[in-house]
Amino acid sequence: MRLKAKKNTVKSEINIAPFTDVVLVLLIIFMIATPALMQSKINVNLPKVESADSESASTNIEALISEDGIVAIDGKEIELSNVEKVIRNLLKEDPGKSIVIKGDVKVEYDYVIQFMDRAKKAGARKFALAVDTK
Repeated sequence: MRLKAKKNTVKSEINIAPFTDVVLVLLIIFMIATPALMQSKINVNLPKVESADSESASTNIEALISEDGIVAIDGKEIELSNVEKVIRNLLKEDPGKSIVIKGDVKVEYDYVIQFMDRAKKAGARKFALAVDTK
């Protein structure tokens, strides 16, 4: 006598294919959206020169100064009065970092000097001025 197998058996497996599809779509969305979020909201028109030296961006602190006097350090807007605290915190990780100042063509010279003075008080020793080549 032969036993018949039941046709209505319940599978105890989890189907992860739909979950994997959703995760991959989210990953693609984040990969596309992240660079747009990381860009600074400050628009800076750099001065133009015939030739310029280049330096590795990974070892620098990037400071943007807009025409309106808005300051952003590594993409985060800050007040001029907070420059010392922010730079001091960034230099704790690597005291040898350079500060690359990306000042707008129309920014007042005095404002750049004030920024540099506060950065020096925070412990910065190396500065560079960013330019665009013609």
